[in-house]
Amino acid sequence: MTTLNPAAYAPYDDPEHYILSWTDRIWEPRGMGQIRDHYMPDIRVHGAYGTITGNEEIIKACVQKNAAYPHRLFTGEDVLWEARTENSWLSSHRIINSGRQEGFWQYGPPTFKKSVSRNIAVCLVRDAFIAEEWVVRDEWAVVEQSGHDVHAVARQIASSPSLGLLGEKKGPLLGPVPANPLLEGVSGKRPDHGRTEDKKTVQMIEELWNQHLGNLAPDYLHRDIVIHTTRHRTEARIDGYKDELDHLFAPFPDARVDIYDVAFNEDPFHGTRVSIVWVLNGTYSGIPLYGPVTNTPVEIFGVSHFKFRGDKIYREWRIYDEMALLAQIKQAQGDIGN
Repeated sequence: MTTLNPAAYAPYDDPEHYILSWTDRIWEPRGMGQIRDHYMPDIRVHGAYGTITGNEEIIKACVQKNAAYPHRLFTGEDVLWEARTENSWLSSHRIINSGRQEGFWQYGPPTFKKSVSRNIAVCLVRDAFIAEEWVVRDEWAVVEQSGHDVHAVARQIASSPSLGLLGEKKGPLLGPVPANPLLEGVSGKRPDHGRTEDKKTVQMIEELWNQHLGNLAPDYLHRDIVIHTTRHRTEARIDGYKDELDHLFAPFPDARVDIYDVAFNEDPFHGTRVSIVWVLNGTYSGIPLYGPVTNTPVEIFGVSHFKFRGDKIYREWRIYDEMALLAQIKQAQGDIGN
């Protein structure tokens, strides 16, 4: 097992303290310029619409978001982290984001309504600087709770060249699928920690998600499993978990989920958890959940946190951006613009 050098998260107590402290330090007082002291200058941030490069680009984006939501609060639910080398580590940070839209934003004029949503940010940290990030947001919840029409906003996104949905698709959103993400994912090589929960989670995704072997659910899932996912949907027990899988796959019945990164963590307070970075690719050829079926490809970038009780999965938090998904479908439908 790799032992992490305290200099990798200095001057904080541990990686969790590092992530939570920097979140409070930068975003709550709107000290966006401090990003230069926290992110590497050439950082790459991967999201539902592609990749942005450079900490100055992050600052520009945050200044605009702050104008719309000047009193946002960020509450850390969990920081799942894994040592990679003596001087580097990966965090998977689950966040509750809340605030009122008090200014203009890409979704529309101020509504003064409050939204509460969940994000997950996966950060690769080297020598106490964030070098690369993969982030997913439940933007459907933000748009809907802020009082905007989700379909109108999706049409706007679909017609915006700056969001990268127009034109020819340039390849997979996160690049080539790793051959064995248990050994090496998009964030780099993983250490051998001697545990099996991450392997069991990867196998569960293959059998329950991709092969639709719901009959095997009791082999992986605790009787009292609860899943929390987009738009604040919560399902309980094994039947509820299967219902949520149907919600994900029924519009895209030929879809496959590929795993791009894995992290494992265990601590006395949070318990045993596994983070999975995943991408769903399929065809909108099933139920018309997002409007008329188009028989065109979609790509969904998501992150899930799995918590174990004993040898079974007891909780899942599954986040993906349904607004980005809806925008892809609007574009395929030719339903774009105002």
